[in-house]
Amino acid sequence: MEGGIFVNIHESAEDYLETILKIREDHGMVRSIDIVHELGFSKPSISIAMRNLRKNGYIQMGDDGYITLLPLGEEIAQRIYDRHKLLTQVFIQLGVSPETAAADACKVEHDLSDETFEKIRAHAVSRNCYNQSDRIGKTGPARITLRGRFSYAVSAWFQQICHAPQADA
Repeated sequence: MEGGIFVNIHESAEDYLETILKIREDHGMVRSIDIVHELGFSKPSISIAMRNLRKNGYIQMGDDGYITLLPLGEEIAQRIYDRHKLLTQVFIQLGVSPETAAADACKVEHDLSDETFEKIRAHAVSRNCYNQSDRIGKTGPARITLRGRFSYAVSAWFQQICHAPQADA
């Protein structure tokens, strides 16, 4: 549910929107070639993806070749990127290496329900292990390998978070 309306968007489209947002944050402007370099995909693949995002009203491409997120694309990108940052931080807090944490967050960020994600966020905030302003470093072309389910390892990490003793204040 985005902005009060149901949005049915593919995981790959969410990844492209998130990538556009991250590149914009790092460099200010985004071109298709920047996405090619960030994700390691071919120019034709990125071109097709950008055409589909444009056709569905998520992005706008200027005559100068620069890509702008439209309001709905911005909302989806920010939602996915916020999930990615929080999940990465939670996994790092559990002792997972930053590179693995970011790759695993990418696998999970799309499939969590809003309810589950909000519970994870509330838990992380209550334990002072999440700061929304923290930046997660670039992770390169980590690709999603799971869809629609938690891996066994992610489920185990989640149980660790839920049952970990709180530090004394």
